[in-house]
Amino acid sequence: MIVQLRICVPGELSEVTLKACRDQVGTAGVALISSASVVPPGDVIDVQIARESVEELLEKLEVLKIGDVGSVAMTTPEFVLSRDADRAEHAAPGDGADAMIWDDVTGQTGEDSRLTWNFLAFLVLATQLAGIGIVTDSPIAIVGAMAVGPEFGPLAALAVSLATRQWKLGRRAAIALGVGFPVAMLLAALTAWLSIPLGLFPRDALDKGSAVEFIYHPGPYSLIVAILAGFAGMLSIIGRRSAALIGVFISVTTVPAAGYVAVALVLGEFPKAAGSALQLLLNLVGIVAAAVAVLLFYRVVAKRRPAAAARNLRQQRGGTRN
Repeated sequence: MIVQLRICVPGELSEVTLKACRDQVGTAGVALISSASVVPPGDVIDVQIARESVEELLEKLEVLKIGDVGSVAMTTPEFVLSRDADRAEHAAPGDGADAMIWDDVTGQTGEDSRLTWNFLAFLVLATQLAGIGIVTDSPIAIVGAMAVGPEFGPLAALAVSLATRQWKLGRRAAIALGVGFPVAMLLAALTAWLSIPLGLFPRDALDKGSAVEFIYHPGPYSLIVAILAGFAGMLSIIGRRSAALIGVFISVTTVPAAGYVAVALVLGEFPKAAGSALQLLLNLVGIVAAAVAVLLFYRVVAKRRPAAAARNLRQQRGGTRN
């Protein structure tokens, strides 16, 4: 897989940046457009590089502090026809599907971790669907609630925060979860409370819901499924596999458990509310713990940039400035 980097650099850093790009194993092509960047002023360097080599090149650019004085943008072309690209992918160590680009993962999870009206709306809608599925004993509605729920984004961001110690990202994700779930559960409880006098469902609705008993009966497999979902979810983010991520959404009972807590409390089914609350907690903890484990594994096994290369780049940068 070939990735394209668009680097905007001040003119005095063009030479050392070009050298870092040309010398990087896995580089398929480099183009320089002098004085093309207006804001910030400088040159534009386009690089085509194998995905598995991107992280190492980004580390070199970080040493040069390109992000402070310029910018780096990454895109993935849908189609690249080039023998040089084929040779670059062959020369690059590892496989593109297994490549970990930390800035990319942080950016993806950061976008999904904010407490926005969009996030809150989807979580409320998902919890309402779950409540309907619970009182009507409808597995289809429960699965729909799982698919609509947006909670994996903040959970993944929380995992990235713990693995990389980016506490600001973690606080943002915790706020999204800490505010989103209570609001969604409160509105689901209000809906259930208003539905009873309207005759939309009987007070003993939870006694007849055999198809949704798994929600308030947590067990060993509840944690196992959550851990597996955490593994799969983080791997799908790393590999940008959206189809796999959808499968993660409909494999865990976070939103259904939250909806069950709300409905059970309204109907006075406190033991079932406690069971579903435990189910929710097990899912949240299991997903985050597994996602952190995946990130730490990638950090341990990934090839790190040699310290000598960093020193050389610093020396080159110093020489260029002089």
